[in-house]
Amino acid sequence: QGWVKILPFSSDPKALLSARRWYLAPATRGAKGFENNSLVRIKEVKVHADTLVARFNDITDRNGAEMLKGASIFIPRSSFPSTQEDEYYWVDLMGLKVINLEGQELGTVDDLISTGPQTVLVIKNETTPKNQETLIPFVSAYITNVELANKRILVDWPLDYNV
Repeated sequence: QGWVKILPFSSDPKALLSARRWYLAPATRGAKGFENNSLVRIKEVKVHADTLVARFNDITDRNGAEMLKGASIFIPRSSFPSTQEDEYYWVDLMGLKVINLEGQELGTVDDLISTGPQTVLVIKNETTPKNQETLIPFVSAYITNVELANKRILVDWPLDYNV
């Protein structure tokens, strides 16, 4: 019937469940079932174990669903649930400068890793040999302040931890 399995990046897929339309980007690896970004309208979406399953209005069989394999899903920002204090969307942290308490710039947030109990910031510093990466747990012991308006994160992380 065209059901597709979705592996959400978020531990709480509220935004995917509430959105009535998704934008799909073609697979970046393997066979591409379609070439350009496309809008799909959701017929039904529900939680299934630790994933989601969904049906779209215009996809009614297995062949159509297989064309979407490996695609990425994007939703409008207006569909995101509001964040609480000290809660951030990963997309908002990407590209922020990371500065320690001594005022030294450690680099910029290049990626985030979910390790289960906590999220880890992957900081890339292109001014160091081999574009050194630093991993900093995104927990209050190390994160002093996130300033989205100033596009920076203040951390309690000495420069010499970058070995």
